[in-house]
Amino acid sequence: MKRVMDVLWPIIGLGAVGFSGWALVHELKDLRLADIVADILAISPAGWAMALVSTLCAYSALAWYDQIALAHLGRRLSWRFVGLVSFTAYALAHNIGASVLSGALVRYRAYSTKGLSGPEVGLLVAFCSMTFTLGSLLLGGLVLLIDPVLIERVADVPVASGRVAGLLLLALPWLYAIGSLLHFRPLKVGGFELFYPRPRIAVRQFLAGPLELIGAVGIIYFALPAADNPGFCVLLAAFLASFTLALASHAPGGLGVLELTFIKMVPDKPKAELVAALLVFRLLYLIVPLLFALVVVVLFERERIGALLSSRRKP
Repeated sequence: MKRVMDVLWPIIGLGAVGFSGWALVHELKDLRLADIVADILAISPAGWAMALVSTLCAYSALAWYDQIALAHLGRRLSWRFVGLVSFTAYALAHNIGASVLSGALVRYRAYSTKGLSGPEVGLLVAFCSMTFTLGSLLLGGLVLLIDPVLIERVADVPVASGRVAGLLLLALPWLYAIGSLLHFRPLKVGGFELFYPRPRIAVRQFLAGPLELIGAVGIIYFALPAADNPGFCVLLAAFLASFTLALASHAPGGLGVLELTFIKMVPDKPKAELVAALLVFRLLYLIVPLLFALVVVVLFERERIGALLSSRRKP
């Protein structure tokens, strides 16, 4: 069954890219390339600077994911090493897709050199996924409680449904916090048992998850013109929905799925401006990190091979 799913998920991902790409072309058929280029060139130096700061914020939070997971496992590694591993794992997984190259593979190659076992790396990956999930649910719930009208961008339902949806989204984080305080039984994730963390570890998760997402949304926010900006809450809600769908689609880099969903959820902004901001997001959050990550992987593997050859030469 596992082999079937390993083949099926990439097919589903490529199918999602094809369908969303077709829908996106239809959505943007009246858009001119010159308008998109003009909007990118119109981004001020301050806007670029803040977008870069937002990118650094997002990837710093992702490195914190790993450090929190290591603290939960009772392991302590240097920030420099963990930052490089986390950065590389997420940069590759975000672009290639978790179904093709999981962050677990990158982490295992790196963390095994520091003494972590396969099961420990598996628990670390599951813990990081939980941190992201908690952050998404927490922000999604808070956004809907603050501005329940945003629910109308997703479905034609009464505004009161937004508050109900917000409370439902906050239910899991609350249960997780209670489980941490009262030491509930461990969660079973596949063949692993994920124990509830100590309260101070859970608090860090509740901070790191939202911080990463806020940083990612900040890239788009600062890439948009200040005039008639829809506001951070609107962009955050659109990003949470589009990023979740992109991950669920298994499309490499969420290509097409993220853009289509985001544009549909922010219909009151000129499409050229949204496309320009999303291209900046892809550049700073996906493409540039991928290029750096490939360099890190090559250098790491070269060092590993060099060390292996040296050990074999010794009598």
